[in-house]
Amino acid sequence: MGQSEKLFSDEGGFGMLRGFFRGVGRFIYPPSCLGCGCKTQNDGAFCVACWADIRFIERPYCEVLGIPFTYDHGRGIVSAEAIASPPPFERLRAATVHDGPARKLVHQLKYLDRTDLARLMASWMLRASDGTVAACDCIVPIPLHRRRFLARRFNQSAELARHLAALSGKSFLASTLVRVKPTSRQVGLSAQARKLNVRGAFAIAAGREADIMGKRVVLVDDVYTTGATVAAAARRLKTAGAADVTVLTFAMAISGPI
Repeated sequence: MGQSEKLFSDEGGFGMLRGFFRGVGRFIYPPSCLGCGCKTQNDGAFCVACWADIRFIERPYCEVLGIPFTYDHGRGIVSAEAIASPPPFERLRAATVHDGPARKLVHQLKYLDRTDLARLMASWMLRASDGTVAACDCIVPIPLHRRRFLARRFNQSAELARHLAALSGKSFLASTLVRVKPTSRQVGLSAQARKLNVRGAFAIAAGREADIMGKRVVLVDDVYTTGATVAAAARRLKTAGAADVTVLTFAMAISGPI
């Protein structure tokens, strides 16, 4: 047997070959910061400056909407927003504030096809889930309409949900909740226009009603802004008989200091 044949027939040889190509790849494309692009020691990492700029959402926060408070008012406190307009879901949790490096992650995943970032983002979401993922029966992503899906080729919320399910061992229901209305993009719309845009947009796929009935559902999206989209989706899940709905997003848009 020749040396090259031995290399490819031996498991250790495959490992050496993979190591060789990995080394070539790192030479051509050296590890860089996910936030600013400067060189780093490892792939999928942040430099010290960008890491310091990521604002993780930690307690104290509103127990319903997950909005962070400046001061700790005690566990169980609910924000004025949640009292004035109770959402159709039980609670919302988000991993980070939607700015700086975290916003860049969302942009890269959503618009630059960086699906390789989804696992890292999902791991942060799992940590921020406040035990709701561990307690849930299934994980459901906010769906795209089929036209949008064909244009984009993937659903960023489904990518996050898929990795979240893999990390937690929970059921991933990719096609139970469907978008039946080809809505306009929410970016740039007023809060009221966003609500009207997604009214009647979601449905439970035919024959999949049992997936939701009586279940504790974690509904996954990339960013929480006004909440119109997740509210419409959660309302449909509750109508279908969901016992409990938690909205879990990677980022939350917050105006002003926290």
